[in-house]
Amino acid sequence: MLKNRYLATIVLLLGVVSLAIGGAFIGISVQKNNYLVTQLRSQSVTLGLTTAQIANGDVVDNAQEAQVAASTLAKHLSSIAATYSALMAANPGGKYDTTNSQDLSYTQGLNMENSFNLVVLGFGVIQETEVTGATLAVVGAAIVIVGVVLFKKERKMPEAK
Repeated sequence: MLKNRYLATIVLLLGVVSLAIGGAFIGISVQKNNYLVTQLRSQSVTLGLTTAQIANGDVVDNAQEAQVAASTLAKHLSSIAATYSALMAANPGGKYDTTNSQDLSYTQGLNMENSFNLVVLGFGVIQETEVTGATLAVVGAAIVIVGVVLFKKERKMPEAK
């Protein structure tokens, strides 16, 4: 039953590989999450937080808070212009004017809003990667168990003559 032993070995190897890849995905996710949180905290942004949160020393450092900050910025921007196109339409010649403080304020706010939206996206990708890693680890563990069962069956089977 040499073929069964090869099959059990291949199954075990596939299970171990799946476990390793799942662990790597989880590790990378934790690393990237820590990076995003550290970068957000270093900026000490409190936009969109409540007075109580700010008094508590909280800063924007997670997806939910970043999304609130982006929405808050969008509201602020709408007080300057409804859209970037509307801002440009109000300018002589319809072009961006670097000497116009309104244009500068709008585009700086737009950059911040987009950055917060990218942070939200980043946290979402991190969560998706964590789930994928956990799934691969569970599947890998199941495959390893199947491999162990195959090995045990191989040992119990009498040799064919």
